[in-house]
Amino acid sequence: MINSATNILEVKEEKIIDQIRCLGIDMIHEANSGHPGIVLGAAPILYTLYANHLQIDPKHPDYFNRDRFVMSAGHGSALLYATLSMAGYDISLEDLKQFRQIHSKTPGHPEFGITPGVDCTTGPLGQGIATAVGMAISEAKLRERFPSVINYHTYVLCGDGDLMEGISYEACSLAGTLKLNKLIVLYDSNDICLDGKISDSFTENVAMRFIAQNWSVLTVSDGNNHEMISKAIEEAKNSADKPTLIIVKTTIGKYSELEGTNKVHGTPLTKEDISKIKAKVGLRDVDFAISQNTMEEFQNKIQERCQNLYEEFQEKIALLSEDDQKELSFFMNENKKVEMKDFFYDAPESKIESTRETSSKVLNAIVPRFSYLFGGSADLFSANKTFIQEGGRFSAEDYLGKNIYYGVREHAMGAISNGLALCGFRPYASTFLAFSDYLKPSLRLAAMMNLSNIYIFSHDSISVGEDGPTHQPVEQLLMLRSLPNLDVFRPADANEVIGSYLTIFEKEKGPSAILLSRNATPILEETKANEVSKGGYIVLDSMKKPDAIILSSGEELHNVLEVAKRLQVKGIDLRVVSVPNLGRFLKQDEEYLESVLPVEVKKIAVEASSSFSWSPLIYNHKYLITLDAFGASGKKNDVYKDYGFDTDSLEEKIENLLK
Repeated sequence: MINSATNILEVKEEKIIDQIRCLGIDMIHEANSGHPGIVLGAAPILYTLYANHLQIDPKHPDYFNRDRFVMSAGHGSALLYATLSMAGYDISLEDLKQFRQIHSKTPGHPEFGITPGVDCTTGPLGQGIATAVGMAISEAKLRERFPSVINYHTYVLCGDGDLMEGISYEACSLAGTLKLNKLIVLYDSNDICLDGKISDSFTENVAMRFIAQNWSVLTVSDGNNHEMISKAIEEAKNSADKPTLIIVKTTIGKYSELEGTNKVHGTPLTKEDISKIKAKVGLRDVDFAISQNTMEEFQNKIQERCQNLYEEFQEKIALLSEDDQKELSFFMNENKKVEMKDFFYDAPESKIESTRETSSKVLNAIVPRFSYLFGGSADLFSANKTFIQEGGRFSAEDYLGKNIYYGVREHAMGAISNGLALCGFRPYASTFLAFSDYLKPSLRLAAMMNLSNIYIFSHDSISVGEDGPTHQPVEQLLMLRSLPNLDVFRPADANEVIGSYLTIFEKEKGPSAILLSRNATPILEETKANEVSKGGYIVLDSMKKPDAIILSSGEELHNVLEVAKRLQVKGIDLRVVSVPNLGRFLKQDEEYLESVLPVEVKKIAVEASSSFSWSPLIYNHKYLITLDAFGASGKKNDVYKDYGFDTDSLEEKIENLLK
């Protein structure tokens, strides 16, 4: 018997939660694929967050000052989609029925740009929580820059798997250092992972770990109690100077016959089990049945709390100065093109400069002029040359600083950059090319989301020398080139560095990587900044029909040009083609490619990297002067000579190939 208005509300909220649960398990059953455990166990968390706390507008899901939510436990996508649909986002019942089907609005794991209300592509565990740190950094910086307009929270739902992944430790450590108090992580702690009990593999004291990282930690002992969850979130929102972890103790697969076991994690429930669950919670045993009253109650709660948020935001923007409005519009729009007009490059008198030094000059000339260019280095500012001299340090004391000191946290740097880009910045991240492997999962997601990140990788080949094979990249260039949607530049000199940045900043969207040498090299007369956008172009032509065409990139191009000039004296006429961006070159039209690379002429590739990059252009392996082995520790010239990339060795190899 219901005795009070409070009890009536209690019943309604429980009904909404159970409705979300049942929609989620129906979706998984219909698809015969998915993860019902988190749907049944964590539904009260997601309902409470959306009903009582998130500052959102389902009719304007992308409005800029909204609270961000990241489903780091991306296998919980059915829970998220069911919640979003019930909350009023443009996700229909038919969309829910198409869960995990080709070209649907409800893919297997959340995908940014596909589903309204999804703020980030997640799935690889740990990526979501680390990306959310980037979103929180963005908020702190934007709030400092536009205090009357920007003020949002970033929320995360994560599981044990997210916290086992090392990237979460890196990112959360930095978040605590930066005192990102508007970051709130809800930890679905159910003591179960796919292979069994968490205690078999994960026994650390998570609360103490986060306290040691300068986080506030709250615990909700009953994850089925939405009131307790709501009170914890409210307390977290009032945290003065720390991010907050809320440990919510839940039961995986709540109400299922498999409740509390790993068997309910990633296997669809039987029809019989679903029927019993619906009977336990008092819902009709009808697939995808939705109570209109229940849905309206949920949407009304959001509407009452969030009405006019979008309109009020627009009104606040209108009060800004014209310049501030123009600046803010960059953050809010998809077009991330940056004008490099009035850029002046001061070449050294010697006309000798490493490409990393040229890159530093470009960054220091451009970055201070634009608030949305923002980035840092994984403890390698001095080596990558990416420090902005007049930029200051981004810190808890100065959120307007330009330089993020990531520390030795390449994994986190990659995901945090994604969070920055998702909140409107044009971020850059820098480390050694050999360590790009540490960024690979985040870099892959950036390419998938078509974010406008810039990756600056220095020490780009075996020419690093003394540091040896651990620091001498060989296969990394191939890895980067193989990533769909990633624009990869390997410039040979200052001219091509400038051309690379011009091309990168001209792009409206999409990630780019620029690979730079540590060693000082001559600024070539033959290279042209305005040709880089084509990916490849002729830098030295033959007097007549060429005996062969040599293609090269980066530091090796210098030796190739010298070899071509030597061989010309011997009567061997060569064309040399610089290929600072192989991907772009291969996408040129047939007419251009034929003009540069006539079909009937032999072609030789010279690059101190994997041979596999060149398979679209070089069909005979003997014409590949490349490197499919690890490097060695030694002086640069000795290493080059040992692997056959010095001028004398190249001359001999090319001459022998053409005899």
